[in-house]
Amino acid sequence: MSEPGHPGRAVDPGAVDATVRPATSSDVDVLATVAAATFALACPPHLTIDRIDAFIDGVLSRSRFEEYLEDATRRVLLAERSGRPLGYAMLVDAEPSDPDVAAAIRLRPTVELSKIYVVPEAHGSGGARSLMDAGLDWARTRGALGVWLGVNQQNERAQRFYTKSGFTVVGTKRFLVGDRHEDDFVMERPL
Repeated sequence: MSEPGHPGRAVDPGAVDATVRPATSSDVDVLATVAAATFALACPPHLTIDRIDAFIDGVLSRSRFEEYLEDATRRVLLAERSGRPLGYAMLVDAEPSDPDVAAAIRLRPTVELSKIYVVPEAHGSGGARSLMDAGLDWARTRGALGVWLGVNQQNERAQRFYTKSGFTVVGTKRFLVGDRHEDDFVMERPL
């Protein structure tokens, strides 16, 4: 496997030497690039590229990451190995605005694990685990008793990772991608 952005440089999938740090404004290009490279991986097969691109443009663009980094209720984390991006995570310290989520989760105060993505070349590298651990640590510092997330019901790979990370399904919600709603599981774990 080649390292992201560095064709021909191998990523050792067994290595767990990812470092995770809070993202800064100087990371917006990297974050937007990683987001564009990874979002489609979590989408069900029926989603069209137009809908995926529209979502990336509206939610995962450079300007949106600038906004996210300025938002005091959010924490954006960047996983790297030898200075090269492996993935990112975004957490939100706020009560859920979605009524289905608010009804499903049981632990308050809560933090949302809004996004956690690792580039394909780094799957199995420990990057996702490092991001998850850092995100849970940040949620604890915010005084949260639990963390919740939404995951597409067809994304079995992510569901397995979340289950291994201590999350269980507590409900369902809808997630808008383009002009179509997708069905997500709501998963939660205690801290």
